[in-house]
Amino acid sequence: MAGFGDPHMETVDAAGLTVGIVGSRWHNDLVDHMVDRARAAAKACGAEVITARVAGSVELPIVAQALARKCDAVVALGVVIRGETKHFEYVCDAVTAGLTRVALDEQTPVAHGVLTVDSLGQARDRAGLEDSIEDKGWQSTVAVLDAVLAIREINK
Repeated sequence: MAGFGDPHMETVDAAGLTVGIVGSRWHNDLVDHMVDRARAAAKACGAEVITARVAGSVELPIVAQALARKCDAVVALGVVIRGETKHFEYVCDAVTAGLTRVALDEQTPVAHGVLTVDSLGQARDRAGLEDSIEDKGWQSTVAVLDAVLAIREINK
């Protein structure tokens, strides 16, 4: 994220909606916090939550698809940090394509809350910690619930 242009959406009225949250176990300390922030955002918006965890970010799309079949929206959370090989690009591309496919195939909004960063410091800056500049768990959840509401408005 560029760090500017944030719509600053604090909450939306998502009473009666269910959001599925799936988080990877890589960089567990950060993802645990992001999942907690996503749950807090869902609660603040009035939505119910189903949570699942997977080994790594590549596994996020398949579990996101299972959640999309049961929930009104899905939030996928993880951390992928660039290393010295091309593995970073392969993982980021697979996760992004997979989550996009799930959203379109299932016609269920899916938030891509996977941090794809160059360093642990950049991940910490976006993980919603006390000293972070961004809170991807919270922001992704509010954004995906807002998308559900927009679709419902269109379909009236």
